[in-house]
Amino acid sequence: VQLVESGGGLVHPGGSLTLSCTASGFAFSTYAMAWVRQAPGKGPEWVSYIDENGDTTYYSYSVKGRFTISRDNAKNTLSLQMNSLKPEDTALYYCAKPKWKFSSSYYDSRSPMDGINYDYRGQGTQVTVSS
Repeated sequence: VQLVESGGGLVHPGGSLTLSCTASGFAFSTYAMAWVRQAPGKGPEWVSYIDENGDTTYYSYSVKGRFTISRDNAKNTLSLQMNSLKPEDTALYYCAKPKWKFSSSYYDSRSPMDGINYDYRGQGTQVTVSS
């Protein structure tokens, strides 16, 4: 299994970025996927989640209305469109493969835990929002 992120960078507050994650080594179209971020000195947090068909999506409260998760199963690609970026969005962003399909209550109540609720992740791409 390999997950490779791209698209991070330095952006001014209010700006936009689109992150991509290319997956290989597993049947991408049959698994839910998620974006996770970790800021310096803080624990990992879910950013967004999408089921295998793209029919169900979840967002953390802090990004709802600004970020959009999507996937292209034909290209084995997961994306995150990030608009109206804020300095508090600065973090390492990585894509992760959840071990099962999450309910909304689980997503809202549990943090990402490597090996517990996701089994693979990429190396991540840095997003820095600063003026």
